[in-house]
Amino acid sequence: MTVIVLLFLVVGLSVAKSTEPVHRLEESAAVFKEVMDTPDKAIPQDLLERAHCIVIVPGMKKGAFVVGAKYGKGYLSCRKAGSPGWSAPGTVRIEGGSFGFQIGGSATDVIMLVMNERGADKLLSSKFTLGGEGEVAAGPVGRSATAQTDAAMHAEILSWSRARGLFAGLALTGATLRQDLDDNEILYGKKVENREIVQSGMAAPKAAEELLRMFNKYSFKEK
Repeated sequence: MTVIVLLFLVVGLSVAKSTEPVHRLEESAAVFKEVMDTPDKAIPQDLLERAHCIVIVPGMKKGAFVVGAKYGKGYLSCRKAGSPGWSAPGTVRIEGGSFGFQIGGSATDVIMLVMNERGADKLLSSKFTLGGEGEVAAGPVGRSATAQTDAAMHAEILSWSRARGLFAGLALTGATLRQDLDDNEILYGKKVENREIVQSGMAAPKAAEELLRMFNKYSFKEK
């Protein structure tokens, strides 16, 4: 009887692990839509039109397993070469860093825009740490507001976070981003690296369709 119970537990955990990346894709699409559907508090349209890549980490946790620790999983997508559309998503893990107004053990949604090719190249490496002069800055808020600030003009990466309904720019530094090959394997059937997913034109999994539709809807870029 004990063996049967343990078997069911193992199978249950395996199923949960295999569906988690799919659920996270759905959650990421919902987060992006909710943020952009509030025009006076959304990411400026001109920044989205100029962005090379987008990163979304829904439900970043603070203090979940170690006091002061921060950890989350999410996705990145970059513009397709010669096209205004977005690539199939690669998975990312984010750890550490300063998350400003995050309170207690609450979850925080994090969105980042990568604004140039150099930043995109860093993003597609197996691991890199946010920080350094001019690299990361708090993003301006308000879809119709001008984004021609010093931060928006010179930063490689702009970041925002949302906790308990409050959406604001965030100078996110010190966080480490790395690709998650295990989650990529669940989505694509093999342990493929994010750079290959983005640059090879791989087909996106069905679960990513809504997220990519949201990216295309709110960041249309005329050729």
